[in-house]
Amino acid sequence: MHIAVIGLSHRTAPVEIRERLSIPEQSMELSLQTLRADEQVLEASILSTCNRLEIYALLRHPDQGAHALGSFLSQVSGLPIEDLEPHLFTYHHEDAISHLLRVAAGLDSLVLGEGQILSQVKKMVRLGQEHRSVGPILSRLLNQAVSTGKRVRTETNLGTGAVSISSAAVELAQLKLGQARGLDELVPLDQEQVAVVGAGRMARLLLQHLNAKGCRGAVILNRTVARAEALATDFPALPVQCRPLTDLDHCLSTCSLVFTSTAAEEPVITGSRLAGLNRRSSLMLIDIGVPRNISADAGDLPGVDSFDVDDLQEVVARNQEARREIAAEAEGLLQEESRLFLEWWDGLEAVPLVNCLRMKMEDIREQELQKALSRMGPDFSVRERKVVEALSKGIINKILHTPVTRLRSPQARAQRHNALRVMQDLFELSEDPEDR
Repeated sequence: MHIAVIGLSHRTAPVEIRERLSIPEQSMELSLQTLRADEQVLEASILSTCNRLEIYALLRHPDQGAHALGSFLSQVSGLPIEDLEPHLFTYHHEDAISHLLRVAAGLDSLVLGEGQILSQVKKMVRLGQEHRSVGPILSRLLNQAVSTGKRVRTETNLGTGAVSISSAAVELAQLKLGQARGLDELVPLDQEQVAVVGAGRMARLLLQHLNAKGCRGAVILNRTVARAEALATDFPALPVQCRPLTDLDHCLSTCSLVFTSTAAEEPVITGSRLAGLNRRSSLMLIDIGVPRNISADAGDLPGVDSFDVDDLQEVVARNQEARREIAAEAEGLLQEESRLFLEWWDGLEAVPLVNCLRMKMEDIREQELQKALSRMGPDFSVRERKVVEALSKGIINKILHTPVTRLRSPQARAQRHNALRVMQDLFELSEDPEDR
């Protein structure tokens, strides 16, 4: 068995490739079932966010299993594998474990130390368990990743003041508005007419940061107005209007700053839609949805500036340097957590041979017990038989306790392999049931 991860992220692929591999929650069950249907994939889980799509899997064989995962990604994206491969990364075993821990800790995020990724890893665990695509190996690894992410944020200052994708989007708006005025600084948003398209978690964070950056009011547009109204009640200090998505054209005509973050699989704002509007002012569009909510041609129109998640790097770079020293401290914790999991994994190598040894000892015990009982004759009571049987089991357990404990305790892999070979030779053991 072999642990591997294959996928892509903001580090390896532009948004136009990432959006081809975005898997919404309603499609997750089918995707996981498709992966598990391949004989090479023993367990599988999928992490799908705006900045990454990663498959964590327990494979029968490293190369054949990785090929199966790559074929799945090609099928989902509709891209030939040769076009997709330049954007993919593949990590095996120790490297895969280390990568997952770094992701959960926020060390591989576009925004170093972001907190939202940990909730997304938790969601991956929940979906894997709900759809029964993960077993004991991945369940332990994924849950350890979640606990590691919490530990990093508790024991270091990495999570203190960490910005999210949403806060970076608000800062990008401030930066670009400042640059339009000839300033290389973040300007307040008190003069902007702001709209937020969507009412999910990202929209909540957008409103939180808009409120903190001086915004005087906002419009929330959503397919379900009641959901937008429920979100607005959490921001009593920020005047918020809630409108149906059918009012989008009106908002695009009257607002100067529009953020989009919806689960739509097709753009809700296009160049042709904007071209047909009688806009009253210049318009800045910031799209943090993947797949993108704003088509690439929207920014080609005069008076329209359009940005997507890949444009956030300009803002992120301004805040990143101060966090690198804290990140180095977190790396030490990740190494410790990785070592703990690998020690547990190495201990699993002894299980088949230990089980084989127990079975052999049990066969011998049964044979010798029956011989002894047959010699005792009919006068041997049922109670006495139970006492003798318990005695024989106790002797076997006492004999096996020390070697089994030693084999499953933390130790160097070469040392463990040598001990397993010695035990296999001494007791003439085979892990193949047909050879027993």
